[in-house]
Amino acid sequence: MSDPTNERKIEHIRAIEKDPAIERGGAWFDRIHLRHRALPNLDLAAIDSSTTLLGKTLSFPLLISSMTGGDHALVRTINHNLAEAAERCQVALAVGSQRVMFTQPEARSSFELRHLAPTTLLMGNVGAVQLNYGFDQRQCQQAVDCLEADALYLHLNPLQEAIQPEGDTNFAGLSERIAALAGSLSVPLILKEVGCGLAPEDIAAGLACGITLFDVAGSGGTSWSRIEYHRCTGGEDPTGLRFQDWGTPTPLALQLAQPYADRATLIASGGLRDGIDMVKSVILGGSLCGLAAPFLRPAMESADAVVAVIEQLRREFRIAMFLLGTPDIASLFRNQNLLLEER
Repeated sequence: MSDPTNERKIEHIRAIEKDPAIERGGAWFDRIHLRHRALPNLDLAAIDSSTTLLGKTLSFPLLISSMTGGDHALVRTINHNLAEAAERCQVALAVGSQRVMFTQPEARSSFELRHLAPTTLLMGNVGAVQLNYGFDQRQCQQAVDCLEADALYLHLNPLQEAIQPEGDTNFAGLSERIAALAGSLSVPLILKEVGCGLAPEDIAAGLACGITLFDVAGSGGTSWSRIEYHRCTGGEDPTGLRFQDWGTPTPLALQLAQPYADRATLIASGGLRDGIDMVKSVILGGSLCGLAAPFLRPAMESADAVVAVIEQLRREFRIAMFLLGTPDIASLFRNQNLLLEER
């Protein structure tokens, strides 16, 4: 018997394949200008782009953001190629929502990735709203154990759920359930949006729940509202299009989060598309930089194809560091002097 949650994962991928406009290309990062150094006094080969999070060292602050998972050959291929590439390049990987493995046990294999990525940073993923629909600590821990994850993403997607015909839209009292979960898991929770951005109030609420890791996941990249539009009655309901650009752009979300930067670790995702965007995100306070869309098609092909994208991003990231005169991540992180104010 087919499973609706599993089938929805494939529908999401097919929508992305057929509609280039799902990638919104907001170019919000293009509005940020950096202070170029013609005399950086550095050796490019000596640039140290490594960073550490949750006790693991990464070659540079790249997170392959959540994409998919389920009982389908294509989904397994994508996740396996991503995991192998993440390990080879020593970058972080977050899987897509693991909810499907509880309704279709065969889907577990798409999330059993630790044997392919034995040392790098892996993050599990469940929808926060499911805590209001019977999902509990036991299942969240099972999601962690299946992946052997270092942390668990708890994603917030009220717009996506509102557009989905079968969406779960009861977010009432969710903070209390999140707080209870945060104190009972074996790994840290990461609170994340899926493309509309976390507001400062959301970060404050997460901190009150005992969470210190936040993925702002702003607008400007993949529009899940537009993806769900394709699934709604054959595209006849226009609501998903109305809200396709809803939310806070990632650079602005990072800036708005600065009052909490000394208490919260921020991850920047949403609309980042190259190594220069990543450098800008680190300057704005992102400890990791999440990208998903650039990896989807390569992940359908091979781990080598994913590695090629990662290596290109790393080359761009290191060159940008060189041109800013920053020898390491510490000299880049939250360094507002690197931003150029136009007059």
